[in-house]
Amino acid sequence: MIGIVDYGMGNLFSVSKALERLGADYFISADKDELLRSDALILPGVGSFRDAMERLQVETIKEFAATGKPLLGICLGMQLLFEESEENGPTQGLGLLQGKVRRFPGTTSEGETYKVPHMGWNRLEFVKDSPLLKDLTEDYVYFVHSYFVDADNNEALLAKADYHEQVSAVVGKDNIFGMQFHPEKSSRLGMALLNNFLKLAAERDAVR
Repeated sequence: MIGIVDYGMGNLFSVSKALERLGADYFISADKDELLRSDALILPGVGSFRDAMERLQVETIKEFAATGKPLLGICLGMQLLFEESEENGPTQGLGLLQGKVRRFPGTTSEGETYKVPHMGWNRLEFVKDSPLLKDLTEDYVYFVHSYFVDADNNEALLAKADYHEQVSAVVGKDNIFGMQFHPEKSSRLGMALLNNFLKLAAERDAVR
């Protein structure tokens, strides 16, 4: 059973509908005991990093992560997995992955300006093998974000995208995973990534 964390800032409907299309059993909850009993956890998110950290049950997420069961952060949910964000002033994150979240500067080193937020389809470039990327090929996925984790020197980096900066698009270390884009809105590749996450949950549940 897949738990979707409800803390009032997630894209719960689109994520849950994607899981339905994949035939997954899931529930949406803010209850600690229910969330900890799930086979895997999805942490969605839309909005401000600081607001999310104020509303999130931080210790519940950390306790779940410590179980070794798969945890997936989506969009803002991925950013929350890291140590800190500069959004609305420095704010501490969950610290499950090393790195900081910063805003797209909107200007290149050559002085050219570009649009922020990064919105639309962009191609993934796979950089490291992972069960999350197993049997998949590089394709386009759908991004909507103004803040990002720099792909340079990111030890958890699995796939990146280029939007005037090298963006950490898919991350993963041990049982902690994240996707900066919206897999549930990203057609074939997005659904395949979610399906691989479900397989990770099923495989771990089978050996317990």
